Amino acid sequence: MDGLRKERVKPILDLCISRFNAFSRLQTELEKTKSALEERKVIDRAKGILMKVKKISEEEAYGLLRRTAMNENRKIAEVAQSVVTAAELLR
Repeated sequence: MDGLRKERVKPILDLCISRFNAFSRLQTELEKTKSALEERKVIDRAKGILMKVKKISEEEAYGLLRRTAMNENRKIAEVAQSVVTAAELLR
């Protein structure tokens, strides 16, 4: 490493490792946020479908999704995806 003193190498490497770890945490957080947004979109679509088909309010539609998820021991997003898939099949 021409032009770089030996005592400067460790602090530079420590900084690089720290930056890499920070970037890695940000990437993980971004992926979690994207996933949560996609789940929210599916839940909103399922609520809309239930509101239209069953002629219920948004709160009732969400409650129905929530109860079903609890009864089936599944995530609300999974139940919502099932509703959306079923609605697409019935078109």
